[in-house]
Amino acid sequence: MSRPEALFPLFAGLETLPGVGPKAAKAFEGLGVTRPKDLLYLLPHSGVDRALRASVRDVVPPATLTVEVEVGQHVPPRAKGRPYRVHVRDSKVEFLLVYFHARAEALQRLLPTGQRRLVSGKVELFDGIAQMVHPDHVLRVEEASEIPAYEPVYPLVAGLTQRVVGKAVAGALTRLPIQAEWIDAGLKVREGWPDWSAALKAAHGPETAAGLAFTHPARQRLAYDELFAHQLTLSIARSRLRRAKGVETRGTRALRAKVLESLPYAPTGAQIRAVAEIEADMAQPLRMNRLLQGDVGAGKTLVAFQALLIAVEAGGQGVMMAPTEILARQHFEGLAPLARAAGVRLELLTGRDRGAERAMKLEDLAMGRIPILVGTHAVFQKDVEFNDLRLAVVDEQHRFGVAQRMELGAKGAAVDVLVMTATPIPRSLALATHGDMDVSVLDEKP
Repeated sequence: MSRPEALFPLFAGLETLPGVGPKAAKAFEGLGVTRPKDLLYLLPHSGVDRALRASVRDVVPPATLTVEVEVGQHVPPRAKGRPYRVHVRDSKVEFLLVYFHARAEALQRLLPTGQRRLVSGKVELFDGIAQMVHPDHVLRVEEASEIPAYEPVYPLVAGLTQRVVGKAVAGALTRLPIQAEWIDAGLKVREGWPDWSAALKAAHGPETAAGLAFTHPARQRLAYDELFAHQLTLSIARSRLRRAKGVETRGTRALRAKVLESLPYAPTGAQIRAVAEIEADMAQPLRMNRLLQGDVGAGKTLVAFQALLIAVEAGGQGVMMAPTEILARQHFEGLAPLARAAGVRLELLTGRDRGAERAMKLEDLAMGRIPILVGTHAVFQKDVEFNDLRLAVVDEQHRFGVAQRMELGAKGAAVDVLVMTATPIPRSLALATHGDMDVSVLDEKP
């Protein structure tokens, strides 16, 4: 897709910004900033109160102070390595500006005796006398507006100063295009969020410490934009590339009907919906990668077993895997009555299986005589071969990483994967955010 022309200035070189030369541009790379648009999202992490005060007496040192002073006598150092001092007086009291390794003529130009200046910096007490060492700002009184009452503090790397970053950010902010809003108007009104450009200006120009908090409307709006853009990008990626090639698995519903008839209760709407989503995925020529989320007691087992039966109805096999032997046994016992109702053979394979019994199971599995297997990590071992594995149901995602999922894929042409978890929504949200899974939620209990 081509970039709208209105955005060109934000994608120009950094050196097109005020105060940024080749050296600064190179230093900015250390902050991940290579274009003006990156500066828009390099938000200040703290701030300094530079509101104008009448006197040093209005603050308790050590503290940052901005005050108007009359410049008095300059006292150059008597010996090498000693500081250069400038006496100044505010509306109430005299104090010192202190410089180390200073050039006398430069300081006399900056602070001419008898003239008034605005100074801003950190004030400390030394032998009972207030001192400001290397003021951050020294300005003519008529330039007072150049110091914001609350100055944002940006992250830095070697080769950058606050002044360089602040100036570059201000330059980037002048390039904000007039854009149509892309977020839902109702949501924006409900949350009290500003427009995009106003949010950026507010985030870079906090008026108090509250303007830096993540709860500030401008920061919330920008955080939402980031999440929203991430989801849009993922959905585009999903639609274009989404999944590896898979096998179309279409069930006849014959075995599932037997199981449903044997139940003393009807499945919930959520269970019916989840099975329909899984069935539609499995019928696609792409690999399914779906998360089934539901509290304990929401009926994940029935949904998972129906998914396994789709594989069997289509002439393939299914495997259900658990992270521990105890959990694998529990699944096996939970599925046994459903398997009996369907008239389908169900076997358990764990690390405990040894010798002739294990060899027999492996042969039956390879010949397709075991339609549904329940197991632990033992299923990943080299000698475990399936005749036609279509679906793997994995219990509790966090114990099965991507590497295991790939190993599982190697067991079948392109195995569909269904992951079951009882962990509440934040985990599903994280998986949805990583974009490699679709999510089915069981939000009703039988």
